[in-house]
Amino acid sequence: MADKVKYGIKNVHYALLTNDTPTYETPVPIPGAVSFSLEASGDTTPYYADDMQYFVTVANNGYTGDLEMALFPDKFLEDVFGFTASTKDKVITENATVQPKQFALLFEEEGDVSGTKYVLYNCTCTRPSRSLATTTETTEPQNQTVSVTASPLADGRTMAYTSGETPENVTNAWYENVWLADSVGD
Repeated sequence: MADKVKYGIKNVHYALLTNDTPTYETPVPIPGAVSFSLEASGDTTPYYADDMQYFVTVANNGYTGDLEMALFPDKFLEDVFGFTASTKDKVITENATVQPKQFALLFEEEGDVSGTKYVLYNCTCTRPSRSLATTTETTEPQNQTVSVTASPLADGRTMAYTSGETPENVTNAWYENVWLADSVGD
């Protein structure tokens, strides 16, 4: 049975892209998902002939959006942005000359029946924003946000997601590896 409505986000994971084949490292959880907005990226280009729009091409350049989390863990900052921890004092240092690594982003959108699990295959993102505010009568957590760009892989794949007909063994193993193709022999 398919979902009638969608709401919420949970189970956010990232998996570093290790080469163009593509091959990914094991997905790593990022706890504390708050929100994720995704906008399709790409334009339509009309071609005119016979005094009319004769043909229209549509470019699929993936997606862009903002991922808001309670807090991005140090492991994410180290893996994706190359932050380093000093050996003795364990102080984390950011280096402006290090380029961020590409990764797959996995997450789940809750639904009234089962929800949908997603993977965006080729992501890059900005460093997390930091917003600090004084504490008043109430203590409100300050979330962190990154701007995500999900580009197509060399073969054109941008995103994959589960459906109401996806076998349970696939959905149960979604965060063990990045899903790339149907299982052999199933």
